[in-house]
Amino acid sequence: MKVLLVEDGRKIADFVCAGFRERGIDVTHVCDGNDGYRLASEGGFDAIVLDIMLPGRDGLSILSCLRKGGDNTPVILLTARNELDDRVDGLNLGADDYLAKPFFVEELVARVHAMLRRVSGDRQNLLCVGELRLDRIRREVSWGGESVDLTGREFSLIEYLMRSPGTVFTRTQILEHVWGYDFDPSTNLVDVCIQRIRRKIAGISRSESSPIESVRGVGYRYRDPGQAA
Repeated sequence: MKVLLVEDGRKIADFVCAGFRERGIDVTHVCDGNDGYRLASEGGFDAIVLDIMLPGRDGLSILSCLRKGGDNTPVILLTARNELDDRVDGLNLGADDYLAKPFFVEELVARVHAMLRRVSGDRQNLLCVGELRLDRIRREVSWGGESVDLTGREFSLIEYLMRSPGTVFTRTQILEHVWGYDFDPSTNLVDVCIQRIRRKIAGISRSESSPIESVRGVGYRYRDPGQAA
């Protein structure tokens, strides 16, 4: 685990860094808000421990800019015990948790682990590939924020493709996963279902280009947005 600690108090920073390293956590510490924002923006951290009162850019400004830029790295705020307004503002800006000073490093470590477990669980239940977002818990699919009304079978099929963007699946593989083993591989069930999903997405995206690509003679794949079409 890699953690960025942005804290200007030397004593606090020293005992937090020591506590993290004793537990095998790779921690990078900076004491200035401008440096903290620069490192956070560069990415590569599993979590950020962020003090609110900092020289240079303050913690709430750092948090706000990260979230506005689409950076969802989990953030835990360090606050003074009486800074209720700052804690509320931080949570409203997208902080995942907060811890009031003074605190035990054991509690901070436990909160960081708990925060990462929550985020990991959320990410397992949410699939986002390009403009399409699939929520496994709510059984909802949306394109660019607009709901796509799919049947249960259509939902299962698009989920199967989205879990491995860029991977080509044969019709037989899709039949086995989505419908089970009781169907004749020569059936056109897959093709018909794919066409329905494409039409529903196109009705919202207003684009003739579908994220589900046909691979002649093989099957289908969900286009990887990180690769050229």
